[in-house]
Amino acid sequence: MFLIRWYAVFLLLVLGACTGSRRIAGAFAIHEDSLILVDTVRNRSIPLALYLPVAAGRIPHQQVVIFSHGYNANEPGANRSYTYLTRYLAAHGYAVVSIQHELPGDSLLPTTGIPQVVRRTNWERGVMNIRYVMEALPGHFPQLDYSHLTLIGHSNGGDMSMLFGHLHPQLVHTIISLDNRRMPLPRTTQPRIYSLRADEFPADEGVIPPPSDLLRYGIHIVLLKGVKHNDMSDSGKPRQHRKINRQVLKWLEPEGR
Repeated sequence: MFLIRWYAVFLLLVLGACTGSRRIAGAFAIHEDSLILVDTVRNRSIPLALYLPVAAGRIPHQQVVIFSHGYNANEPGANRSYTYLTRYLAAHGYAVVSIQHELPGDSLLPTTGIPQVVRRTNWERGVMNIRYVMEALPGHFPQLDYSHLTLIGHSNGGDMSMLFGHLHPQLVHTIISLDNRRMPLPRTTQPRIYSLRADEFPADEGVIPPPSDLLRYGIHIVLLKGVKHNDMSDSGKPRQHRKINRQVLKWLEPEGR
């Protein structure tokens, strides 16, 4: 059973309520909210942060973005550490759902051993979180366009998102990695794969496909000069955030609504 407030959020949007809303650069004011889903099969809470354009009924084929944060030692609120991007996308008409993947009682992410081996259970849990959220959303927001669903993830959240692309490629349209360094990018044309790379540490061997595969599968890799790995969270500078926002929106907008 879900512990949710989707219906209340929907009414607020329809009525044009201003509580919890803000306006940033973009076509729409945004409404921020939160909810907690409960996966009863796994007996696991999944906290969500919501960033929604205040434009109910005025965005045809409104697309959904599911965001996965980087690892932050199981601290609550990590899913609210990328507001420069989540608010920006909501202001441009996207319904953005940011998942809190780690909970205080979870085991810490291993820092020794082969990451692809010792961190696999963390990524698999993230994949299950993402899939659960995807399955819950249509029942509460049937008007959204789930045929163009996008996953975006930073660092460890990018690794989760790329693993999702390996395991469930038919469920997503686009996956965008913000400098994931451990999980290889899927060699596929579906979903569309795009990766923004920080101007800092290289990815592990095999994560980035060779040029021949990039061309064959239409995978796009963009090096962001002057942007470090941790700058991709809210701790970065405005000029760095503007660069990331432009690249992400550029990759999403050609598909159109």
